[in-house]
Amino acid sequence: MAITFSSLGNQIQNGNLLIVDGLNVAFRWKHSKQLEYKHDYVRTVESLAKSYNCGNIIVLADGGSTYRKNIYPDYKGNRRDKYAEQTEAEKAEFAQFMGEFSNAFSQLKKKGHLTIKQKGLEADDLAAWIVGKKKEFGIGEIWLISSDRDWDLLIQDGVSRFSTVTRKEITVDNWEDHYEVEPDKYLTLKCLAGDTGDNIPGIAGIGPKRAVGLINEYGDLYDIYDSCPIDSKYKFIQSLNENVERLLLNAELMDLESYSEQALIEADMNLEDLSSQITGYLNENRD
Repeated sequence: MAITFSSLGNQIQNGNLLIVDGLNVAFRWKHSKQLEYKHDYVRTVESLAKSYNCGNIIVLADGGSTYRKNIYPDYKGNRRDKYAEQTEAEKAEFAQFMGEFSNAFSQLKKKGHLTIKQKGLEADDLAAWIVGKKKEFGIGEIWLISSDRDWDLLIQDGVSRFSTVTRKEITVDNWEDHYEVEPDKYLTLKCLAGDTGDNIPGIAGIGPKRAVGLINEYGDLYDIYDSCPIDSKYKFIQSLNENVERLLLNAELMDLESYSEQALIEADMNLEDLSSQITGYLNENRD
């Protein structure tokens, strides 16, 4: 049973882990125009760990994505364009925001929490890799702290997400309150509809509602791929037939569970060293 705010005891469980999407969480202060926030940031992270009964905290920071850029150069290209359109004052403000995030990141490390950042690697992939080794690391419950719904691809028994923006929890127990497809079909929904935030196009004419209909009729993305071409007069089905290879490309871009290790490798992350670092941190907290 997933841990919730209302079911916590007083004893912090050292086997439980809080994984924080570092920069994602920091944006709450940017949006409120608060550019000196490192102490509030650290307090927030530690408060969440206490609330979710987690004796371990790993904070992850984004360093880009070598893996996704290699297979799709336009990945997050819309964000580059948005930054280029900023005024000099806006760029200076953003630089100050990032500097304060770096300060908060360093402060968390000084306090004994594990912080990880690797050039060419996104926090999403680090989180997915850790979740995939949950049993190997001897981790109990994992709480993911992010407003990024991409992280819902990682939700399973013992792995849940809390959004600091919506203040909502997404767990296997309340999944149906948030989505119209089962957790194992969520990737298919994303591949069909795309992700405008990451500049990943879906199939033209297919949004979440039509994606759900296709999933209900044909199954997951590989079942849909095998069913094409589908005989239909509808333009969105014709678009699917013409662009069905897009589903496989989107799976490579979005399937965190299957491709996280490849993303780490292409970012030159030493997997043995990373495993030892995490194991050492968890064992130290168990002593």
